[in-house]
Amino acid sequence: MNNRKVIVKIPASTANLGPGFDSLGMALSLYAWIELNVSDRTEFQLHGDQMNGLPRDKTNLIYKVAQLVFKEAGVNVPELSISIYSEIPLTRGLGSSASAIVGALVAANALIGSPLTDDKLFQMATELEGHPDNVGASLFGGIVVSAWDGERADYVRIEPHRKIETLVAIPAFQLSTEKARHVLPKQISMADAVFNVGRSSLLVAALASGQLGLIRHAMKDRLHQPYRAALIPGMTAILEQAVEQGALGAALSGAGPTIIAFVDADSREKTGLEQFLLRTLKQEGIHAETLWVPPCVHGPQITLEDSSKQSAIPLMDRIKGDVTA
Repeated sequence: MNNRKVIVKIPASTANLGPGFDSLGMALSLYAWIELNVSDRTEFQLHGDQMNGLPRDKTNLIYKVAQLVFKEAGVNVPELSISIYSEIPLTRGLGSSASAIVGALVAANALIGSPLTDDKLFQMATELEGHPDNVGASLFGGIVVSAWDGERADYVRIEPHRKIETLVAIPAFQLSTEKARHVLPKQISMADAVFNVGRSSLLVAALASGQLGLIRHAMKDRLHQPYRAALIPGMTAILEQAVEQGALGAALSGAGPTIIAFVDADSREKTGLEQFLLRTLKQEGIHAETLWVPPCVHGPQITLEDSSKQSAIPLMDRIKGDVTA
């Protein structure tokens, strides 16, 4: 194990998909890379603007999560060389923390011969993240329907329809999940609960059966988006009008502020939809970046190597052909 190096490529994710609060997630083709190597002393190489301000010692999340894996497996690996690059924007609702957790779990497990099962990693990731939607999507790829009762998480994976494309509008400000959750009510009405159960169930059925025409009706929500609207000016207008502008449906991505639209690959209204998103946010004084980000149909991709042979090649040189953002 002393000469083993692992590089893991982990997809981003979008959660909730409108009505599926804390239960629906989909992997997206934006990625983070984590490289782990057994070392004589713990050291970090953090690449890219997304890494600014993150700790470069043993308080780093990647190190701490890796140690949880080693402890669970009964293995002692106190010192690690860790390199990280992420093109997933932080605190924008695209699962940056979930990808970090999943990446650290998978990389550490692979480093010691993969003694922990995928299900065990999923349970650990869910407990660490506090909900299973983002971590499930990043771990298994595709669309993940999940449930967690505080003790055990369960999931079903759905293959994204080949005609589904996704467009994200990423506002140029951060919104912490904690702040976005703070605005939610502690109690909801029976009518709103029934509304969301129906819409979420319909959305899962539409995605599983390929009935894309139902998405416009199924992505409506009363549990979280109406309460978070004040934090993201322009969001309400986008969600109400996106279908008229060519989307199959639209939702707040995770806790926001990113907004995601599902689009038919054959649509001729893609440019108009993209301009609508940017224009609506700009009218509220919000600069945003749009990206066409395909669903990602796979979970983490693992590369295992003999570190003594490859140690001279830095992570950024290894992955430069893969980086998209």
